[in-house]
Amino acid sequence: MPEPRIVIIGGGHVGLTLALRLQRMLRPGEARVTVIDTQPHMTYQPFLPEAAAGSLEPRHVVVPLREALRKCEVLTAQVSAIDHADRQLTATLGDGRVVHCGYDILVAVPGSISRALPIPGLAEQGVGFKTIGEAIFLRNHVLSRLDIAASTTDEKLRRRLLTFVFVGGGYAGIEAMAELESMSRYAIRSYPQVASRDMRWVLVEAMGRIMPEVSPPMSEYTKQRLTERGIEVKLNTTAKSFMDGHVMLSDGDVFDADTVVWTAGVRPHPMLEDSDLPRDSKGRVECTAKLQVRGIHNVFSAGDSAAVPDLTSSDPDALCSPSAQHAVRQAKVLADNILALLRGEKLGNYKHKYAGAVAGLGLFQGAAEVYGVKLKGFPAWLLHRCYHLAKMPTASHKARILGDWLLELPFRRQVVALGELHDPRAEFVKAANTRGLPKSHGRAV
Repeated sequence: MPEPRIVIIGGGHVGLTLALRLQRMLRPGEARVTVIDTQPHMTYQPFLPEAAAGSLEPRHVVVPLREALRKCEVLTAQVSAIDHADRQLTATLGDGRVVHCGYDILVAVPGSISRALPIPGLAEQGVGFKTIGEAIFLRNHVLSRLDIAASTTDEKLRRRLLTFVFVGGGYAGIEAMAELESMSRYAIRSYPQVASRDMRWVLVEAMGRIMPEVSPPMSEYTKQRLTERGIEVKLNTTAKSFMDGHVMLSDGDVFDADTVVWTAGVRPHPMLEDSDLPRDSKGRVECTAKLQVRGIHNVFSAGDSAAVPDLTSSDPDALCSPSAQHAVRQAKVLADNILALLRGEKLGNYKHKYAGAVAGLGLFQGAAEVYGVKLKGFPAWLLHRCYHLAKMPTASHKARILGDWLLELPFRRQVVALGELHDPRAEFVKAANTRGLPKSHGRAV
């Protein structure tokens, strides 16, 4: 009898944690595991702000799937459809070939993508903050704005270059903005032409407070810390337009900005739209407390793409929030339940009371609320680092991250823009197309 095949769609936090646990706990010949993702690595998103700010080497916050999952089959492909009636999915490989993959047990954990709104100019001017590529781009982009601003004599252009807008006051937006602002304040030490007061950082949030994951007092504390650093926090405000870098906000404020970062929420991966799995009004896969897709015993889901009942809430309709905290714990229960299904044992429920949250607000600054205990400043920042270091998959990546942090103690931050990373062929193409141009007679500077 052939081995049952477990197919995991998604190599993110849930998918990698699940596969690691399965490859460790499966008996020889009990089942084979296939992981399918469009990227050959998992990105640990809580460390993206530090990667963008230069505190961490970008390669150290991603885990290569093939390196970590040596006992699993890893396919770099895009799943385009799920047909559970035939227990088959359709995927497009890197070379363009379309293949059909059968399964005995399916785990749909493709994660989420940025939830963009139809705001004029957003698609042309904005950038998200969910991938390592976006983090590296933002670091290079922000530092290059300082470079250009330091050399221009055009005051209007200078104001535009030094204006940075972040839309979304959740954890992603707060941490990304705080880390990049901290990095920029450090970087201008090397730019005598630029002062901290020349930069304008604007946080736009549609709700009446930032960081809804924590209590109102901790939210207000975080807002005060950001305001003390000169960051404008605009609550109950929405963006109306970003056309040509001209920012229009609902509070009437109008200005130009060369940097627009969109962190205003996420939505389930659109791949789920081409499946026959039951989904709720928000597009998430409907699950039971056992993480099984509702009405289907051999299909599971978890993480951002799943609507999982919150058994710790008094509200019978409450669902688990889309957070890394739930994702890693759901992955462990998911692995145990898949093993139980294979072995004919009883499946367990996922039940975890939300412990709280920790956030880094730049070097040596943070805010945390864990099981009702509030921490501020350096203790919260230290807890933020320790918690996420412990949750980072694989010992080698933990060691590399710790090494990056220790190197920060005796040495200065490296703050240099490497813009050519985004178009590495530009200089070669320019040289190849140059044919006997006359020597320049421009003025020396």
